[in-house]
Amino acid sequence: MRVISYNLRKHKASGELRGLAHGFDLDALCLQECNTEDLPTSLGPLHLADITRGNRLGLAVYYRTDRFTAVESNAFALKKSIHDRVLSPAHERLLAVRLLDNRTGHGLALGSFHAAPLTASNSLRRKQIHAAHARLLDMGGEQITLMVGDFNYPFFTSNLTSHMKNSGYELSLSDRRTYTRYKVFRGHFDFATSLGLDIGKVETLPRGASDHLPILITAEYRNGPGSAPAVELPSSQSLSQKGRRIL
Repeated sequence: MRVISYNLRKHKASGELRGLAHGFDLDALCLQECNTEDLPTSLGPLHLADITRGNRLGLAVYYRTDRFTAVESNAFALKKSIHDRVLSPAHERLLAVRLLDNRTGHGLALGSFHAAPLTASNSLRRKQIHAAHARLLDMGGEQITLMVGDFNYPFFTSNLTSHMKNSGYELSLSDRRTYTRYKVFRGHFDFATSLGLDIGKVETLPRGASDHLPILITAEYRNGPGSAPAVELPSSQSLSQKGRRIL
């Protein structure tokens, strides 16, 4: 499985999306800080699963239609920082999509995540991460989750790693820094957390128009292909649940 996460910096890097979709043999693409209304419904082999609607800085998830079937999608509000309350950049900080892997029968809960900015505390971001994991598990069914995005956690990441291990999750950083705009804040901002997956590698891709660099995650199911029970699909691919689309 190959997934890219990319913070578009207020949609400035949106012109790079088709190149990413066509150039990296992707199974999914998770976006942060995008103008969701301006996103195309498809990017080559990738289809737009869902978008946030309550955000000034939106989230989106694309998936490969010949690999996955999208069963359910939901956007979630998480604990707010003072920055969120004053400037309202993002009401919904997690966009989650439940996917069925047509090749193996695995169910996967995939999340695009954008944590509170650096003006908030690491403690608040950890609470957001734990809450986001709980929402993904509620959707996943088989406890296989992958959450990628902008975690805004460049300092004390070893502490975050310990917190993730204690809760049963793996935190995966990329091979190079993902944010270098300011000398003080250089570091790893964009991560992946996973449950029930083996992360082969997380690669930082070349810089584009964003102040974040995209990351490419390569992963495999921990229990091996074909060993998970199939998920029963809805009779229609255009249903709704909790006010969100099922595509």
